[in-house]
Amino acid sequence: MTTRFCIAAALLLSACGPSPEAKEVRKDPTTEAWYADTLKQLNDMNVKAADLFHAGRKDDASAVILKAEPLSNKLLGVTQPTFAAMAAASDLDDLYGQMLLSNHNYGWARMFFQKNLARWKHWTPRTDQTIDRERHAQQEIADCDKFIPE
Repeated sequence: MTTRFCIAAALLLSACGPSPEAKEVRKDPTTEAWYADTLKQLNDMNVKAADLFHAGRKDDASAVILKAEPLSNKLLGVTQPTFAAMAAASDLDDLYGQMLLSNHNYGWARMFFQKNLARWKHWTPRTDQTIDRERHAQQEIADCDKFIPE
């Protein structure tokens, strides 16, 4: 009798788990409003930093880049960031690398260009745009290598 009672209790308790339909469906963060807002902010900051850099105001451009980095990290922190977010983060790193290159910080600049190379080399699907970005990063690495002693 006790065995039957234990079996019945075990069956009842195992039936108390969540049903397969009750599993939580995770929302894609790239479709949420904050993602689009953050992407717009990052793109705006990229334009502002580039304008400052090209106007010779490197310190001001650097300050904007530093403020933009957390936005880039937030966008890329999701499971599958969008191409637009990856491109905006890449543009930020490219600009930072260009600034470092102009300040003769060749090793640091190369690191940022390598980051972009890795991004685009492994991005799927491969498109003309991703291939162009990959080639651009390779060229920037080659430009750095001209100045780094062996």
